[in-house]
Amino acid sequence: MAEPDPEPMSSGAGQRLGAPDTLGISTLDPGHRPPTMPPGRHVTIRVRMLDDTEEVFDISQKASGKVLFDLVCSHMNLIEGDYFGLEFQNHQKMMVWLDHIKPIIKQLRRPKHTILRFAVKFFPPDHAQLLEELTRYLFALQIKQDLSCGRLTCNDSSAALMVSHIIQSEIGDFEESQCRSHLLNNNYIPDQMPLIDKIMEFHSKNIGHTPAESDFQLLEVARCLEMYGIRLHPAKDREGTVLSLAVAHTGVLVFQGHTKINAFNWSKVRKLSFKRKRFLIKLRPDLNSSYQDTLEFLMASRDCCKVFWKICVEYHAFFRLFEEPKPKPKPVLFTRGSSFRFSGRTQKQVIDYVRESDFKKIPFERKHSRVQHNSRLSPLPSPRHQEVPRERGAPGASADSPPRRHWKESVLVSAEDPSESQTTRVSPFHQRNSHEDRTGSVSRTEETRSSTPQTLQEHLRTGVVSNSPHLSASSGHSHGMVNGQKSLELCSHSPNGRQPSPLTSPLLNDAGSVRTDDEDEVRRKRFPTDRAYFIAKELLTTERTYLKDLEVITVSFQSAVGHDEATPDSLKNAILSTFEPLHKFHTGFLREVEQRLALWEGRSNAHIKGDYQRIGDVMLKNLQGLKPLTVNLHKQSEILLELEKACRASHKLEGLCRDFELQKVCYIPLNVFILRPLHRLIHYKQILERLCKHYLATHVDFRDCRAALADVSEVVEQLQGNLIKMENFQKLLELKKDLIGVDNLVVPGREFIRLGCLSKLSGKGLQQRMFFLFSDVILYTSRGMTATNQFKVHGQLPLHGMTIRVSEDEWGVPHAFTLVGQHQSVVVAASSLTEMEKWMEDLKMAIEMAKTSNGPSYDLLTSNETDSNKCPEDSLVEAESEDDMTPSHTSLEKPALHRGNTMVHVCWHRNTSVSMVDFSIAVENQLSGNLLRKFKNSNGWQKLWVVFTNFSLFFYKSHQDDYPLASLPLLGYSVTIPSESENIHKDYVFKLHFKSHIYYFRTESEYSFERWMEVIRSATVPSGRTRLLNSKESHPH
Repeated sequence: MAEPDPEPMSSGAGQRLGAPDTLGISTLDPGHRPPTMPPGRHVTIRVRMLDDTEEVFDISQKASGKVLFDLVCSHMNLIEGDYFGLEFQNHQKMMVWLDHIKPIIKQLRRPKHTILRFAVKFFPPDHAQLLEELTRYLFALQIKQDLSCGRLTCNDSSAALMVSHIIQSEIGDFEESQCRSHLLNNNYIPDQMPLIDKIMEFHSKNIGHTPAESDFQLLEVARCLEMYGIRLHPAKDREGTVLSLAVAHTGVLVFQGHTKINAFNWSKVRKLSFKRKRFLIKLRPDLNSSYQDTLEFLMASRDCCKVFWKICVEYHAFFRLFEEPKPKPKPVLFTRGSSFRFSGRTQKQVIDYVRESDFKKIPFERKHSRVQHNSRLSPLPSPRHQEVPRERGAPGASADSPPRRHWKESVLVSAEDPSESQTTRVSPFHQRNSHEDRTGSVSRTEETRSSTPQTLQEHLRTGVVSNSPHLSASSGHSHGMVNGQKSLELCSHSPNGRQPSPLTSPLLNDAGSVRTDDEDEVRRKRFPTDRAYFIAKELLTTERTYLKDLEVITVSFQSAVGHDEATPDSLKNAILSTFEPLHKFHTGFLREVEQRLALWEGRSNAHIKGDYQRIGDVMLKNLQGLKPLTVNLHKQSEILLELEKACRASHKLEGLCRDFELQKVCYIPLNVFILRPLHRLIHYKQILERLCKHYLATHVDFRDCRAALADVSEVVEQLQGNLIKMENFQKLLELKKDLIGVDNLVVPGREFIRLGCLSKLSGKGLQQRMFFLFSDVILYTSRGMTATNQFKVHGQLPLHGMTIRVSEDEWGVPHAFTLVGQHQSVVVAASSLTEMEKWMEDLKMAIEMAKTSNGPSYDLLTSNETDSNKCPEDSLVEAESEDDMTPSHTSLEKPALHRGNTMVHVCWHRNTSVSMVDFSIAVENQLSGNLLRKFKNSNGWQKLWVVFTNFSLFFYKSHQDDYPLASLPLLGYSVTIPSESENIHKDYVFKLHFKSHIYYFRTESEYSFERWMEVIRSATVPSGRTRLLNSKESHPH
C-alpha cells in the first residue's frame, strides 16, 4: 500500500455506502461535544467490514476503544451501532471484543499487524426490533458469513431457502441459466453442490422481492434456527462431558455439539462468576427445579472463563436493563473482583432513541448487486483486481494497492471549523463486466489526498449492473448520523457520469436530501395499529397457508401419486386443469399482498410514493381475475368421485394414496385439500365483510372492498349448495376409511350428522363405544382386534320408526337414554348433560328426517356387519381390551391404514362428539399466523407459525416449512384468559386447558387475540345443530 500523503488531511466518513461525509459524536454522552483527543502518537488500525472490505483508520493509540468504534459507525452512517462491535484475536489467539472504555494501546499489542472485524455482537430475538434498513442489511451480511463458515448450522431446506434469499438480493429475479452459473461460481454454504436444484427452486418463488425484502426474509428464516447468533465456548461439566456454553438474549445456553440441551433464563440466574478455570452459574431457589443451587463448568483457562463471563455481562445488560449501568466507585485501599461493566446504550435505549428522536435520517435504498462472480470464493481470477482507479494529485498510488480507504480520527474532533475538514472523495465508479471506465476520478472543485481510492462498494470485487442515482453536488450541509447521534455533514461532490455501485450494499438514494417530518412520522409508526391492517395481515397469513395447501396437491401429491402409471389419465388431467392455474394465480396474489403489507408496515421507502394503507384495491383486482377460474370449481366433486373410483379399481393406487396420507406434508385428510379452493372463497368473503364493517362509507378503501365483497358473494352463493353436498361426500369418504365391517357407506341421499363416544350398557356394564349417526341409520363401533387404527362395527339401528326416552332413573346411570328401534333397543350414557342434550337433539331431528325421506336403508351395510350384530357383543369385550393394550405391537407388524390422529380417534380418546355442523363451522374458521407459546412450567416464550384447521392447531417453525412439527387437537380443551395468580403479565394472552395440560399463547394485537379466541372456541365448545345454525345466521362471518 502506498504511504499516505504527509500533508494535513481529513477524510470524509460514510464513503462506503455512498453517504455524505459526517462528523462523529460519541454515543456515551448524547448531545455533548466530543471529548478532546488525548495527545500521543497516532497509529493505523485496519478494520474488516461485514462485506469483507478493509478500512484503515488513523487514531491516537491513547484513545479509548469507543473512539475507534464511533469512527467506524460514522464511516457507515450507522444509527443502531449498539448491536455491533469490533472483535480481534488477542495474543493468546482468542477472539475477544474491543473494550470501549480501555485505551486501545492496552488492548492491541501490535496494532499495525492486527485486523479488527466489525461484526454483530448482540442478536435480538426479532429482526423487527431493528428499525433501520441499513441495520437489517448488515445483519443479513452477518448471517451470510455465518452460513458460509458453517457457524449457522441448519437442515438442508432452511439452508437452501436462506441462500435463495441471498442470491435474490444479489442477482435479482430468477433466470435459470444465470442462477445456476452464479451458484457454481459462488459458495454460500459448505457442501453446496447437492442443494443447487433446491436453491434454484426456492429462488424461482422469490420473483419480485426487492433486496430489502430479501434481507427481511433471510432474517425471518435465520432467527428461527437454534444456532442463530450462537457463539460456542468449549467447556466440560463435572463428569467431564464435552459441552459448549453460549449466551443469548434469553440467558445462558448449554450445547452438546450443535444441539441445545439446556437453558438458564436470566430470571433464574442469581449470579455469574468464574474462579480460575471454573465458570459458575448460581441459580435462584426453585422448589420445582431439580438443578443444584450452583452449576459448575470447566473451561480451558481462566482467560476463557473471563472472556465468556464478559460477554454474558454485556448480553444481560443490553437486553435486560433499561439504561446503561452506572460505574462503580473506585475503592480507596484495594479492589476485589473485576471492575468490568457494560458500556453503551441498552436495547431499550436504542429503540426508544430511534423511534422518538426528531433527527433527519438519510434515506437509502437497497439495490441488486448483479454479481457475476465472486473472487473471494471462486478459484477463478477476477479482472477487477488488475486495475485500480487512481486519483489526480496522487502520483504515488499503486495499482496493486489493497481495497482499503484511509480514515482519520480528526473527523471526530474538528467540529469547531468544518471548513478545514472539507474534502472531496472519489465517487465509486461504474462497470458492466468490461474494462471500460476504470480510470480514477476526482471532484472538479477540490483535490482529494487519499492514497488508496478504490471504492469500498467492491467488497466482493465483482462486476455490477447499477442504475442507482449518484450523490447530488448540491447536497450542502445536511445532517448525518454517527451511531444514532447528530453530526455535521461535510460538503461533498460527485463527478458527472459516476454512480455509486450497489454491490449488495444499501445505497443512499438522493443522499443530499433529508426525510420530511411526514416520513419520520411514518418511520415512528412502523407497525400500524389500525384494525384494517390486522385484517389485511390475516389475509396474508391465511393466504400463505392456502398456497402451501395447494402445493400439497400440485407438488407433493403429483410427485408421489400423479406420475404413477396406476393413476388414470382422466384423474391426472382433472387435477392439473383445476389446481395448476389456481396455484399460479394465488402465487401472484400472495406476492402482491406481501408487497402491500410490507409498504403498509413501512419496511421500504417505497411507501413515500403513494397511498399504501389499503387492501381493497388488491383484493378487487385479483378477485376479478379469479372469477374465470371459479367456473371449474364445481369439478371438485368430480375429482373426489374420480379419485374414489380409481382407488376402488386399483389396489396399487389405493396403497399410494394411503401412503401419501401417512406423509407429514399431508397433515389433514387428502380429500380436504381438494375442497380447499371452495373454502378459500368463503374466507375471502369473511375478510371483506370485516373490512366493510370496519370502514366508514367515506373511507378510500370502502368502495373497493364493497365491490370485491359483491363479486365474491355472488360466486359463493352459486357454489354454496354444491359445497354442502361435497363436504358431506368428503366426510363419508373419510369415515369409510375409519370403519371396518361396513360397505356402501357412500351412497346418494345419506347424510352424516354426528360422531362421538357414548357408553353402551351391556351385560358386563357400561362399555365405551363410538357411535356414528347418519340420516338413515346409527352405527356403534369400538376399536376391535385389528392391525390398523380402524373401528369395527358391532351393530346398527335404523332410524325409521325409532323412539328415544331418557333412562337415568330406570337404570340409575347419569345422562342415560334409550334408543328404541323396531327390532332392538340400546341403552347408552353420555359423558355429560351437554353431550346427552346434543345427541338427543340430533337424533330427534334425524328421526324426523327419516320419516319423510326415501333415502338409503340400513340393508346396504355388509353381511359381515349384520353377522356381527347377531353375535353376543359381550364376548368381544375382553378381546377388544387386549387389543387396546397392545397397539404399538400390532402397528409395528403392519402399518396403519391411515393416521391414528383423525377426528374419530380424538373423539374416542377425549370422550366427546362432533357434528357435521361443527365441521362446517371449523372450515369457515380457519386461521394462521405467528403466536408465542409458553408451557405451564417453562420460562420463555417460543415463537411459532400456527395453523388452525380441522379442530386442531398445527405448529411450524416458520410459514416456509412444508410440514408441521407437532399438532394439538382442541376437542375437549377449554379456552380462557389467564388469572392474576398465574403471573402471566403480558397482553393478549389466552390459555388452553385440558386436564393437566396447560398452554399459554400470546398474540400481537387485540384483533388477533379476538380472532384466535373466536376460532378456537368454535372447536373447543361445539354446539348443537340448531343452536349453531342460529348462530351462523346471526354472525355471517
